[in-house]
Amino acid sequence: MSNKIVPVIMAGGKGTRLWPLSRAAAAKQFIKFVGDQTLYQNTLDRVSDTALYEAPLVITNEEFRFLAAEQAREVDIALSGLVLEPIARNTAAAVAVAAIVVAEQFGEDAIIQILASDHEIKADKTYWDCVKTARSAAEAGKLVTFGIKPTEPATGYGYIEMGKELPAGGNTVARFVEKPAEDAAKEMLKSGNYYWNSGMFVFSAKQILAELEKNAPEVIEAARAAVSKAASDLDFIRLDKDAFSESPNISIDYAVMEKTRNAAVVPSPIVWSDLGSWDAIWKLGDKDAEGNVISGNATLVNTTNSLVMSRNSHMAVQGMDGIAVIASEDAVYVGKLDESQQVGDLVKLLKSSKKTEQLTELHPTSLRPWGGYTSLINGDRFQVKRIFVSPEKKLSLQKHHHRAEHWIVVKGVAEVTIDDKVTLLHENQSIYIPQGSVHRLGNPGKIRLELIEIQTGSYLGEDDIIRLVDEFGRS
Repeated sequence: MSNKIVPVIMAGGKGTRLWPLSRAAAAKQFIKFVGDQTLYQNTLDRVSDTALYEAPLVITNEEFRFLAAEQAREVDIALSGLVLEPIARNTAAAVAVAAIVVAEQFGEDAIIQILASDHEIKADKTYWDCVKTARSAAEAGKLVTFGIKPTEPATGYGYIEMGKELPAGGNTVARFVEKPAEDAAKEMLKSGNYYWNSGMFVFSAKQILAELEKNAPEVIEAARAAVSKAASDLDFIRLDKDAFSESPNISIDYAVMEKTRNAAVVPSPIVWSDLGSWDAIWKLGDKDAEGNVISGNATLVNTTNSLVMSRNSHMAVQGMDGIAVIASEDAVYVGKLDESQQVGDLVKLLKSSKKTEQLTELHPTSLRPWGGYTSLINGDRFQVKRIFVSPEKKLSLQKHHHRAEHWIVVKGVAEVTIDDKVTLLHENQSIYIPQGSVHRLGNPGKIRLELIEIQTGSYLGEDDIIRLVDEFGRS
């Protein structure tokens, strides 16, 4: 048995509440909003103390597998495992799988901390004191959740009513309250005995498995089958799809926490946000003298208490108060900060039209295990992309039936294979890849390779890639 906490990071969610930066294929946990790291990387940092934590176990999905692995590598965090969910099944199934894997690797008495990958938390002394209390209560057999001290009558969170104190630390849970109406939220805030349900948990593998057996037998049965039939693929654990699909699509709160007699809450007066709206991003951001949070290229005049973020274009904002202006490479959102919780309704409207549906699904910048690319221009029989390749990485050896490509190096050194010839290209040099030729792009250097790719041909879809050799197992 390990005497350290085993952190389990949930990193499979696909949200659109922070559109246009987050989309179905560009989840917010892997995006840099403010600062040099993504939310996922910040979460990895919080569990990097090897005196307290074992290497983290990450639960994600097929689409994010290389992204999760690469971003962990960027911050030099080794993972104990990276489990791939074949289909979305909410948090109960994910927690069940995690508990089974942790019990196998570290023993049934191992203490698990469940963490969302897309929350912002200030890891100060108060936070670590709460973790210590939660661990103590979990070692005494409790299923512990962190209750965040509310700062406003928010209606977007579930609430927890605190009960009596427990000898090992924390308090019993009197009851869980679903997301309330505003009047009810105001009353709960006034009482001082209610806390936001953070979605973070601490418990032993043995205890949560027993509670799942008792309260959600279909969930644990499906999870056990999915793990027993799982396949290893590179550094990933692929759960069996048929078995995992049999799990009910329910949360761990509904499956266990609201039913067990062993629930406990640690009141946590910490700086925390689930960053579920642009308003939340603004509240946690570094504000200038006028109360504005600015990221990227922007000029503000007579503008106060606003959030302005731009990936490329220079945003000029004048005479505004309390608004969000968010510009991605292909879309701009403008709205009142206090109405930003309703961005999801706007996304549904965009999704309902064929003309705008793609804006909710795909992002112009696509990340790959070797780096990624950004679509710059799409025209009739041609398109232009900016390709970036991480140091010492290679794309697959491949060919295309319907297009030719021109590559122009703008930064770094490119190793280009075309049929039997290998060429090294430096900045400002270019090369032509004929249609149908077998080719490969690699970065042999120590800095990131960047190049401009111009594609020409009758069909330019991403499915016109015939992979012959691929170090990431995609051929």
